Amino acid sequence: MSGYDFHPEASLDLEDIWDYVAKDGLDAADRLIAEIRGCIEAAVTFPYMGHRRADIDSRGLRFLHVHDYLIAYAPEERPLWIIAVIHGRRNPKVLSAILDSRQ
Repeated sequence: MSGYDFHPEASLDLEDIWDYVAKDGLDAADRLIAEIRGCIEAAVTFPYMGHRRADIDSRGLRFLHVHDYLIAYAPEERPLWIIAVIHGRRNPKVLSAILDSRQ
């Protein structure tokens, strides 16, 4: 067991990220997804290592950065619940709306 699970739309986020990066190279896409999964695996052991973003979330989610991407997760859920993996340069209102839609 991995110790984490994905919101159905978070699984789609990973697929979309892979598809986008793979346009420039399959190896780069594979490496990025591996880095994202590695970061998530670290959060399983240390669920509060991420930072909070009160500007986009009021539920107590934590956030981790991998390159330009934000991993949003619920630190108190077991298995760790990954809410979203999204580009971090989006408008904070858009980020907030995405997270709100994934309750």
